[in-house]
Amino acid sequence: MTTTVQTFQNFIGGKWQAAREGRTFANYNPATGEVLGHFPLSSTADVDAAVAAARQAFEHWRLVPAPKRGEILFRVGELLSRHKEELARIMTREMGKVLKETRGDVQEGIDMAYYMAGEGRRLFGYTVPVELPNKSGMALRDPVGVVACITPWNFPIAIPTWKMFPALVAGNAIVLKPASDTPQSALRLVEILQEAGLPEGVVNLVCGSGHEVGEALIHHPDVAVISFTGSTESGRHVAVEAAQSLKRVSLEMGGKNAVIVLDDADLDLAVEGVLWSAYGTTGQRCTACSRLIVQRGVHDHLLEKLLPRIEQLRLGDGLDEQVDVGPVINASQLEKIHAYVEIGQGEGATLVTGGACAEGEGLTSGNFYRPTLFKDVRPEMRIAQEEIFGPVLSVIAVDTFDEAIAVNNQTPFGLSSAIYTQNINNAQRAMRDLTTGILYINSGTTGAEIQLPFGGTRGTGNGHREAGIAGLDVFTEWKVVYTDYSGKLQKAQIDS
Repeated sequence: MTTTVQTFQNFIGGKWQAAREGRTFANYNPATGEVLGHFPLSSTADVDAAVAAARQAFEHWRLVPAPKRGEILFRVGELLSRHKEELARIMTREMGKVLKETRGDVQEGIDMAYYMAGEGRRLFGYTVPVELPNKSGMALRDPVGVVACITPWNFPIAIPTWKMFPALVAGNAIVLKPASDTPQSALRLVEILQEAGLPEGVVNLVCGSGHEVGEALIHHPDVAVISFTGSTESGRHVAVEAAQSLKRVSLEMGGKNAVIVLDDADLDLAVEGVLWSAYGTTGQRCTACSRLIVQRGVHDHLLEKLLPRIEQLRLGDGLDEQVDVGPVINASQLEKIHAYVEIGQGEGATLVTGGACAEGEGLTSGNFYRPTLFKDVRPEMRIAQEEIFGPVLSVIAVDTFDEAIAVNNQTPFGLSSAIYTQNINNAQRAMRDLTTGILYINSGTTGAEIQLPFGGTRGTGNGHREAGIAGLDVFTEWKVVYTDYSGKLQKAQIDS
């Protein structure tokens, strides 16, 4: 029996169309190896067409009243809610994480739709007193123009919505380039935007490689903003190249996040937070916990509680509701993870459990890696400094709270950190001294909510934030308007 594999298209100027050169690429299920579809392998010509459509649509869209733009996003939220299960299953087949997580991924998109829809009736500027009589001054937000959204595979609905929805409510037009591992999730999201009534050309979808599509967007003269989520290496390249044409760039990049467990912590609670943070999404989150910094007084007891829980995690196809940990995204990432495990052993860390590709137990195909735990890890080891992006957790023992703070902060990244303590003074010091963009007290390193800014310090980003009101900043220009109704020329700051 032959199963027909569907071929999908780009979405440009309100029309579905094949890539100009007719090329396609296959999309695979990382749990089974099944071909899910063929997608356009686009070129510069496709990017040019998408940007031209967005540029034309922008001239109309920016004049649509912001409350009306918000009403479309409300409809998007309703449609995402209606299709939540369908979208979750598409995501699980495409990138592997378990259904409860892909449902949460869609929920983030729903939340962002409703939140940014509300901004259509706010988009706050401000007014302030001015120096002269019979004169007023106010600051307003203006849209920037065409926004290129370059998104990763690990949150293929949530992250595009973090970028697209604030950009849209502010009046910008968009070209979306999704990761090549998850094009169908992005395509389905664009279909929902179309169904909600978004005008033609306001959102365009171009599938393809970073080398061709991504580079073309970075260098296109009519793209005003690049919003990128991905590796720090790729983000640095985006920043350098886009700077040559003075484009505005928002970067959300890597993490080497730590959970600190102090001697006075609730260890059972800490175990739950560490398990979810380290092995949820198979460790394939920018906020995943990959370092566990433990005070020596509870080190052995914590590992005694944690180890059996790790070894009880069930691997398998994320569509199975009984599975805890799904596959790694692709074979290349599987090899990278195992290479880091070998590096850790070579550096002298002790492999406690895992450390191998998972075979047997029904895992006859797919990219599965066993949840892995190292102990005796020193802060300067590569496995404690470099982002692995897989189910690998490194335990670092420390003597004091001061040492824990120092170890937490001594990485090239600064996205998320967490601390388990029942001492209010320790919690307050952590708030002051941990140099990450996100901090959790008595919770894991994951679980951001869309009404608050998301992002990090050092190599994690370039200072911009996604979500919350801050998510509007990169997609708007400040315009200051002075109105002088005195009927005469008044000169600010000039004595008279």
